Amino acid sequence: MSRAPTILLALLASTGVCLADAPRSPTPKSVDGPLKVNEIATGLKSPWGLALLPDGRMLVTERGGQLRIVAKDGKVSAPLGGVPAVAAKGQGGLLDVTLSPSFATDNLIYLSYSEPGEDGTAGTSVARARLGDTAIDSLQVIWRQTPKTSGPNHFGSRIVFRNDGTLFITTGDRFTERPKVQDLSTTIGKVVRINADGSIPADNPFVNRGGARPEIWSYGHRNSQAAALRSDGTLWTVEHGAKGGDELNHPEAGKNYGWPVITYGVDYSGVKIGEGTEKAGMEQPVYYWDPVIAPSGAAFYSGKAFPQWEGQLFVGSMNPGGLVRLELVDGKVASETRYLGERNERIRDVQVGADGYFYLITDNPTAGKLLQVVPK
Repeated sequence: MSRAPTILLALLASTGVCLADAPRSPTPKSVDGPLKVNEIATGLKSPWGLALLPDGRMLVTERGGQLRIVAKDGKVSAPLGGVPAVAAKGQGGLLDVTLSPSFATDNLIYLSYSEPGEDGTAGTSVARARLGDTAIDSLQVIWRQTPKTSGPNHFGSRIVFRNDGTLFITTGDRFTERPKVQDLSTTIGKVVRINADGSIPADNPFVNRGGARPEIWSYGHRNSQAAALRSDGTLWTVEHGAKGGDELNHPEAGKNYGWPVITYGVDYSGVKIGEGTEKAGMEQPVYYWDPVIAPSGAAFYSGKAFPQWEGQLFVGSMNPGGLVRLELVDGKVASETRYLGERNERIRDVQVGADGYFYLITDNPTAGKLLQVVPK
């Protein structure tokens, strides 16, 4: 056994955390790692999602409803036409963007966003469209969260393609709809899995269960704003807790991840949430943070620029800010290291390029940045 897991367990024990519970982050300080940061573009307005195009350009969503192309030299395009209308309030707006696995031949992109409904309601939706130089076209909404609800918060939402071509979508509990998270007739607080055209995979866990939405993959999630596929094909998510209780999970088919019945956090008022930290039939997180890191954006590293980090998980932090590295050994967190904390910036999304460099976007209403992180 390496020293890292032993040290982590000792740190956990020193905090008074029960070792039978999920491992708790030791909250390490940010370090000056082997990283150099280049600012590619600045002046972005609440950027949220980032996708790297094969030709070296980058797609960036801005929460207010703009989709832009950033050239290799950092020039930011005018907003592309054809983007769907969004409910740009609170945490809502234009959210994630990802490329079709066959983008080289179909030129399709996928967008998640808070779609406005009637009477001020909204819900997470996913659309696909064909990317052009100045606009997207052939827009088709392929999935909608059910039901749309009032309130401007907790939409999720990340989009991750599985190796079989199906699509994972993370959703939030909409902040005011906690009871619906455990209700399988809704897609509030779920991870859903659909085919690339919006149809339902026949092997989803609730396809043949009466009263359950057939697109549900897993449930009991609060607000997953980070998701990534590991090289072994498993999905990993990082979700916001309340006051404490941010969670690392790898959602498996049909399983219940507990929110709001079990959690390691408390309400913002300090009031206890749910029944405690564990309950039969509900999954424990792989790892949790208290204090929180406010996670958004994640990627497993693969590349030649930082070979020592191959297969490790990198998560964006918005509070206290920075880039969090998790070393995973046998499905568990062996160590946690934090970088870029000295920049005091909210990292909203994390991608790894074909060049092995990290590409990050920072969350700011008027001065968001697109950063390239290379070896020092």
